[in-house]
Amino acid sequence: MKIRRKSRFAPEVFTHSLNDIMFFLLLFFLIISTMSNPNVIKLMLPKASATQQMYKKQITLSIDDKKAYFIDKEPIPFDRLEAELQNIFANVEERTIVLRVDKNLAVQDLVDVLELGAKNDIKMVMATAK
Repeated sequence: MKIRRKSRFAPEVFTHSLNDIMFFLLLFFLIISTMSNPNVIKLMLPKASATQQMYKKQITLSIDDKKAYFIDKEPIPFDRLEAELQNIFANVEERTIVLRVDKNLAVQDLVDVLELGAKNDIKMVMATAK
């Protein structure tokens, strides 16, 4: 006599915890993707026998609270500042000045220096403390 079982054994996979794991993986990849720099594209650049050199120069212009101007630690009067900047940046394509200005200095003094940079097509970046 053959006895038949009414229900067959069906294997089950419990996927209740997979939802949590997938959520944490998604969160992890979203956080990591925002930390990476999206503007960087890695390329293998071709080689050439003749190259062109790009001239790039960055100097530091410091102004203390007594309105003393310093180009890379060398003192210079304000009336000679524009001529000195033109001499330094002669034949330089990318011109950048890092401004280090005392916090007690008047805003008009800062604007005067920024006008010199705008007139001579010089990019100015202001240095700040943390």
